[in-house]
Amino acid sequence: MGNPESNEPRNLRRWALIIWPAFLAACLLQALIFAVIDPAEIQWPGQFWQPTRLGVYTIAFFLFWLINMVCSGLALWLAQPEQ
Repeated sequence: MGNPESNEPRNLRRWALIIWPAFLAACLLQALIFAVIDPAEIQWPGQFWQPTRLGVYTIAFFLFWLINMVCSGLALWLAQPEQ
């Protein structure tokens, strides 16, 4: 077994390959979606929790980022050569 510290730059590069493109895609998706939809006009079910416009932007951005990270990670995993 190799030294786990020798894999650290490789793992950091993998995470960068997942997180950075997903962040850029989330930014683009956020801009496209909210250019068409106004969060203040969305009718939420229930009366107890009505998020603010900024809250909707924040929740949507992190949700978009998470979905794009899963897609980026899956693409990176599928691109690995067979061993």
